[in-house]
Amino acid sequence: MNLRIVREDAAFVICEKPAGADSERELPALLREACGGEVFPVHRLDRGVGGLIVFARTAEAAASLSEQVRSRRMRKEYLAVVNGVPAPAGGTMTDLLYHDARQNKSYVVKRPRKGVREAVLEYETLAAAGREDMRSLVRIRLQTGRTHQIRVQFASRGLPLCGDRRYGARDGADAIALWSHRFTFSHPLSGERVDVSLPPPGGLPWDLF
Repeated sequence: MNLRIVREDAAFVICEKPAGADSERELPALLREACGGEVFPVHRLDRGVGGLIVFARTAEAAASLSEQVRSRRMRKEYLAVVNGVPAPAGGTMTDLLYHDARQNKSYVVKRPRKGVREAVLEYETLAAAGREDMRSLVRIRLQTGRTHQIRVQFASRGLPLCGDRRYGARDGADAIALWSHRFTFSHPLSGERVDVSLPPPGGLPWDLF
């Protein structure tokens, strides 16, 4: 696997996760070898999702970054291509999600119960393309980080992500069209603003836009 490091210093390393790579075991092992030291996961990406991912280099940095994730001070922005056109073109999605660990699948439910958690995201439609099979490029800012959150919230509204057969897509795309595009957070040591972005890869359906 080709591992691309986008930014690193004594506190953290940001790399490009290839779609299909495991962010909890495979990537940390590769980064330990590349960086010559320990790395600590502070968040995760679904195996089928690519883009930016952040790892801490020290336990102290891991505590700071993890707290920023929990308190929503780490801003996570994604790009996705969905089947259909969102209406309205932008806004907030709020749902109750239940994750079935045995099936590794999440569901939108109507009532709170054990294992159900609130999921909130903001979205903005950037462009639409096509005639009969309309697809839309959407920018998403997560307020919560639930399992498969973006995928199930859009699919529940009849807008499955391209390539996401688990959640109803039938478009024939080879990979899930979801990309971890941008991170903004406070540096664990200096407190300065860190703002890193990475464009999605070439190829369909990204090339439609």
